Amino acid sequence: MNAAKRPMLTVREALDFMAAAPRQALKAEIVPTLDANGRVLAEAKASAINVPSADNTQMDGYAVRAADCVSGAATLRVSQRIPAGHVGEALQPGCAARIFTGAMIPEGADAVVMQEQCEAVAPDMVRVLHAPQPGEWIRRAGEDIVAGSVILAAGTRLRSQELGLAASVGLAHLSVYRRLRVAVFFTGDELTMPGEAPGGKLAPGAVYNSNRFTLRALLENLGCSLTDYGIVPDTLDATRATLRAAAREHDLIITSGGVSVGEEDHIKPAVEAEGRLDMWQIAVKPGKPLAFGEVRRDDGCAYFLGLPGNPVSSFITFLLFVRPFILRLQGAAGDFAPRAYAMRSDFHWPRPDRRNEFLRVRINDGGGLDLFPNQGSGVLTSTVWGDGLVDNAPGQAIAPGDMVRFIPFSGLLY
Repeated sequence: MNAAKRPMLTVREALDFMAAAPRQALKAEIVPTLDANGRVLAEAKASAINVPSADNTQMDGYAVRAADCVSGAATLRVSQRIPAGHVGEALQPGCAARIFTGAMIPEGADAVVMQEQCEAVAPDMVRVLHAPQPGEWIRRAGEDIVAGSVILAAGTRLRSQELGLAASVGLAHLSVYRRLRVAVFFTGDELTMPGEAPGGKLAPGAVYNSNRFTLRALLENLGCSLTDYGIVPDTLDATRATLRAAAREHDLIITSGGVSVGEEDHIKPAVEAEGRLDMWQIAVKPGKPLAFGEVRRDDGCAYFLGLPGNPVSSFITFLLFVRPFILRLQGAAGDFAPRAYAMRSDFHWPRPDRRNEFLRVRINDGGGLDLFPNQGSGVLTSTVWGDGLVDNAPGQAIAPGDMVRFIPFSGLLY
């Protein structure tokens, strides 16, 4: 059946359809761990060491034998001083070691008493005003990581915390998948770039190409290698030529605009001429005209995603559909469908649409959600004002106090 004649897919059906597309495996490359932020790990990594590597103290204080301190007011001789990075001598009975956070526990000591619970009574004497239990304030060797254990699974998308974990076991380099190569272009003779309007005045009917800035930033946040073909003339020949050029060197082509059914909307026929269109039109508001398919090249194909031209529609369809698809192509493991949380509505939505709606909302001081008053697909200010989206089911009215599905922007932008 031709994609245009198929019934509109639900959001879930569209996500599942895209997730079922064959993933073209990316080659792996070795990069310094310092340069691996945002990359996807190509192979699991295990630790060669215990972390901590030895018993150490969690805080500044005195390493003691618990048996010497049962009175809660023991006076002990300070026999040594152990800063972090130094190895102390064995602790003798009746003695304490001045010790600093992270330093190794000396042989013979079995507890640390924090310095606030101790009182210096002479240059080499301390009164311990606490009866510690064995093991108190001691980090045990291997309590975080045991040597030989896997610390990062293949397919892990590396964030700051994963990079810190890799460094904590001495991994200077990591095997990651190469960056996904993405081409973008924009269609519409009405589009003008900021700075190009003569005298700063837009021509009648012209609009600034905000989508170029939004989509480039979203793709950069996802760590893609980006080629921007700019604004393509609104003709079928120009659109087909740009698709062919983009397919030769890229894994994915993303366009904005021209995916509707008007006479000046050339994306759909151009993709069908240069490849195939597998999905077109989703039962979602905003963002109904979302296209998905492939563009041929000599050695295979490049995936194609056509986004609506309206700024909010383009932004929301990227977050809902393009982001999880890109993460999957990058080799990341897991289900990247947007995660929703139950939150309280503090607004009315009495006339729902028959499509699945995504409403721009903001968290208020009372812990509920306020609605941006204008939910139009061209109102880009709503995406700056809002904290996220309400995923509202088709035909579902909303009243104050109702629990709704809230998708925060914070989980979708990186």
